[in-house]
Amino acid sequence: MPAEDVAGPVPAEDVAGPVPDEDDDRPRFRLAYVPGATPGKWASVWHERLPDVYLELVQVDAAAIEQALEAGDADAAIGRLPVDKDVFSAIPLYEETSVVCFSRDHLLAALADDETVSSADIAGDPVWVPADDVLFATHPVPGTVPADPDGHPLDRVPTTADAVATVAANVGVAVLPMSLARLHRRKDVTYRPLVDGPTAPVGLVWSIDRTTDLVEELIGIVRGRTVNSSRGRGGPSSRQAQDASEGRSAGKTARTGVKNSAKGGSSGAKGRSGAGRGGAKAGGRGGVQRGKAARPASNRKKKGKG
Repeated sequence: MPAEDVAGPVPAEDVAGPVPDEDDDRPRFRLAYVPGATPGKWASVWHERLPDVYLELVQVDAAAIEQALEAGDADAAIGRLPVDKDVFSAIPLYEETSVVCFSRDHLLAALADDETVSSADIAGDPVWVPADDVLFATHPVPGTVPADPDGHPLDRVPTTADAVATVAANVGVAVLPMSLARLHRRKDVTYRPLVDGPTAPVGLVWSIDRTTDLVEELIGIVRGRTVNSSRGRGGPSSRQAQDASEGRSAGKTARTGVKNSAKGGSSGAKGRSGAGRGGAKAGGRGGVQRGKAARPASNRKKKGKG
């Protein structure tokens, strides 16, 4: 799947709809999403298609998505991939480009906004990898390991926000998914795409044993299904589909019967007509037979003595 430049994050309060009153008895569907993910467009479709179900958006750390789903704290999630396929189902949505974040005093800041960076460009830079990193689980980290003045490697900074704050002091760089670079943007930090860096796949995730009608409805929304083709509550019920199918079958049977009846009548007429023609042919022209046997008996002359 190609990498995609995603839009900046939309605050949950802007897409979740109004908070229901205490006496609101509508059922709720809890959709978790990781920092940097943008559930706004799907939430808007949900509000239009399922106004009777309150969609509650809950931001969860990337590493806590599976735990939230297993505990039932969320019905589904927009999370980082991959996940445990024995426990969860997932639909890939997009892949984020990775970028290099650095201080505006860094040499790379002289690059034009549309220029890119390669791993070779930061080979001599300390690269700060946060403890909540989502890029380098299976990919080698470019650059050098941050170290103290004596050359001892330093521990990872706790969060992505800490990594961005660290590079703001121009003591190295950080490699992040573009959405997180935007989420933690600062005036003293900028970034450029890393052309040979890892991508960060994002997908819709849910527990295999909790594939409910509402989950199916969300699957249809993220896949772009129309309301009529949805498999969830927003689409026709299976009974309606069965009735429609039976109606089509009955109509087809009726039309076939009429057609066959007309065809049978035509065949009968053809048979009668054919019999008439056959009889006429057997009897000669005008239906009169030729030969001696056809002469009237009264006109025959008797032989012998008169």
